Amino acid sequence: MASLIGFYSLFSGLLCSIFVIYFSIINFRNSKILDKKILIFTFFQFFFVIISFFALIISFVISDFSNETVFNHSHTTKPLFYKISGVWGNHEGSLLLWLVVLTLFIYLFLIKSKEQKKNYKILTLLFQEIIIIGFFIFLIKTSNPFNYIFPIPTEGLGLNPILQDPALAIHPPVLYLGYVGSSIIFSSALAGATLNYISKDWARHIKKWVIISWIFLTLGILLGSIWAYYELGWGGFWFWDPVENVSLMPWLCLTTLLHCILVLEKKNILTSWVVVLSITTFMLSMCGTFLVRSGILNSVHTFANDPERGLFILIFLFILIFLSLFIFFFIFKNSNKNPTNLFWLSKETSILINNWFMMYFLAVVLIGTIYPIFLEVITSEKISVGPPFFQKLIIPFLIPFLIFMAIGSQLKWVKSDLKNKLYLVLFFIISLILTLLIIKNLKINFLTNTVLLTAAFFLFFITVRDFFKKEFKNLSQNIAHFGFSLLILSILFNNIFSTEIISNLKIGETINSNKIQINFESINQKEKQNYKAIIGKFNIKDQYGKNQILNPELRIYNQPNIVTSEADIKTNLFTDKFITMNLVQNQDYFNIRYQIKPFMIWIWVSVIIICFGGTLSLFKRNYEN
Repeated sequence: MASLIGFYSLFSGLLCSIFVIYFSIINFRNSKILDKKILIFTFFQFFFVIISFFALIISFVISDFSNETVFNHSHTTKPLFYKISGVWGNHEGSLLLWLVVLTLFIYLFLIKSKEQKKNYKILTLLFQEIIIIGFFIFLIKTSNPFNYIFPIPTEGLGLNPILQDPALAIHPPVLYLGYVGSSIIFSSALAGATLNYISKDWARHIKKWVIISWIFLTLGILLGSIWAYYELGWGGFWFWDPVENVSLMPWLCLTTLLHCILVLEKKNILTSWVVVLSITTFMLSMCGTFLVRSGILNSVHTFANDPERGLFILIFLFILIFLSLFIFFFIFKNSNKNPTNLFWLSKETSILINNWFMMYFLAVVLIGTIYPIFLEVITSEKISVGPPFFQKLIIPFLIPFLIFMAIGSQLKWVKSDLKNKLYLVLFFIISLILTLLIIKNLKINFLTNTVLLTAAFFLFFITVRDFFKKEFKNLSQNIAHFGFSLLILSILFNNIFSTEIISNLKIGETINSNKIQINFESINQKEKQNYKAIIGKFNIKDQYGKNQILNPELRIYNQPNIVTSEADIKTNLFTDKFITMNLVQNQDYFNIRYQIKPFMIWIWVSVIIICFGGTLSLFKRNYEN
C-alpha cells in the first residue's frame, strides 16, 4: 500500500509541476502580481513529493520486500536507524531525496522573495521546474523507487555494511542540500541574465542562497571525509578518490562564486563571472550526483551501478547546458561592457587573481577525474589517477594562492596602498624563520615544503592578527579565513609528521619499529544484531614507555555476507593513533596497519570554524566592509 501511494504521489507531483508552468506562463504576461495559484501548486508539488518520500521510508521500516528498492537494500535484521538511512543509500532513493530538496527550495524561494520583481521570480521558477520535471521523468521512467516484485521475497539482500554508519547516514542529505541549493542559484542566474538583472540588488538577494548552499556542501564533504577516515581504514582525510573529487569541484566553484558575489554587491563588476560560475556550480553538482549514481565512475564510494541510465543523464545535462549557453551568449546583456578599470592594489583585484587560481585547481581536479573515463571509452584501457598527480600540479600554485589570500584580506575596496602595511613583511619573515626551524629539526630538505609552510604560516598569522583589530565589521570573514589557514597548516603538519607501520602478525607476536612496540595480545568474539565481531587487543608501547590498548574489529555481516574492517582510533588534541587489522587469506596471520596521524582533529575543527564563519555572515544585515 505504501509503495502504491508513493508511486501515484510522484505522478501527482509531476502534474502539479505542469500546472505551475502553465500558470506561470500566463502570469508572466498578464499581471503585475504573482498569481496565488502558482504558490499553491508549488506547495502541492512539494507536498506530493514528501508523501512519496515518506511512503518509501515506511516501506523500508516495515521491510516491504514487494518493493524492489527495499528488497535490494534492506533486511529484517538491519537496525531501524539504518533501515531509514537506507532510503537514500541507493540510486532510486537518493534521486527521490534530490527531488524533495528541489521542490522544497523553490517553494522557500518564492516565499522569501516577496520584494523581488514578479517576472524575475516567475522565470526563476520556470527554470527550476525544467530541472524538477527532468528529475520526475528520470525517476518514473528509469529509476522508479516503487517497482513491484512478485512473488514477494521473504527476505531482502541487505544494505552494504560500509553504508551502515551514523556519519554516512546523514552525509547524503547534508551534501544534497548543498548540491540542490546550487540549483536555485542556477535558475536565479539564468532568470537574472535573461532580464538583465545581474546587479548589486540581485547579488544582495542571492547571496544568502549562495552562503547556505556553500555551508551545507562544506559540511557534507566534511562528514564524508570523517566517514572515509575511520570506516574505510585508509588512515587519511582525503584520497583523491573520484567521488570525493566530484564533490570538491562544485565546492571550488561555489567558493569562487561567493567571493564574486561579494564583489558584485560592492561594485557592479564581475557580472559575467557570476553568471558563468552559477551555471558551472550546478552543472558540476548534477554531474557529480549522476556520475556516482549511474555507475560511470568506479570508486569505493560508488554503491549503485547501472550505466544504461547514462543516456538519459547525458541528454538531460546536454539540454541544461545548451539552454544555459544560449542564454549567456545570445540573451544576456552584460551590464559591464565598459567595466571600471580595477586598481592593481585593491581587494577586488586580489579576489579576481585568486579566482583564476581556484579555476586552475578546478581544472586539475576535473581533468584528473574525467580523463580515465574518456581513456577507457576511447582505448578500453583502465587507469587510475592518484594523489601524486594532484599534489604535483596543485601544491606549487597553492603557495602564491595563500600569499595573495593573506595580502588581499588586508586591502581596501576600490583602491588601497601599502602605507601601514609593514607588518606584512614582518609576519612573512617570522613565518620563514619558524618554517626553517621546523624543517631543520625534522631534517626535511624539500624546498616545496619550506615555501608552502611559510605561506601557510603567513596566512595564519595574518588571520590571527585580524582578531585583535578594534572593529569587528569583518568578523565572519576573519573567522572563515582563520579556519582555512588552520586547515592548511593542519594538513601540512599531518602529512609531514605522519608515521605508519604495516606488518603481518600472529596472536601473541610483537613487532618493534621506530621506537614503537606493538604486541598482538588476543582476539575476542561478540554477536551483534546483524553481524559477528572479531575484536583484536593490541598493546602499543611508545618510546616513553607509555602503554595504550587499541581494539580494532573485523565484522562479519549476515546479509549481505561481507567482512569489513573497523579501525580503532585514539584521539587527543595533537595526535590520532589509528590501527586496523585484516585477516590474511588461508593463513593464521593478521595484516596490521598502525598509524600516527598528528593534528587530525584540527582538520575537522578548522572546517567547522570555516562553516561557522559562513553561518555568522547570514545574520549580518549590512555588507561586510
